[in-house]
Amino acid sequence: MSTRTFRITVRGVFDGLGPDQRAELLARAADHDVLRAAFTPEGHLSYDIAARPAFTFRFLDSGEEEEDILEASERAEEAARAWLAERGYGYKNLRSQAEDRSQAPLGKRQRRAAAQQGL
Repeated sequence: MSTRTFRITVRGVFDGLGPDQRAELLARAADHDVLRAAFTPEGHLSYDIAARPAFTFRFLDSGEEEEDILEASERAEEAARAWLAERGYGYKNLRSQAEDRSQAPLGKRQRRAAAQQGL
């Protein structure tokens, strides 16, 4: 059995931030710029608090079975909640979306490479 790779995106909106919290997020905005966004096991946070209060965490997880994606999504949401709670950031509308990379359609180059390898 092969390992499946899951990409989980957890989105939400900051809620009820105080002036100090907002200033802290603005000061660290360069570290959380969407152009640096990546899927990582520990989760990567991106936001643009100057434009809008929305945020996105990107998590990378894995499992053996197709059903493992549900547990991976739950872990990602819990990790996002923990990160926000640890810093005292209020939030709302937390939701997640997960993708099983083994089920993703192959791009044109990947199809060509697979055909050349006789797969």
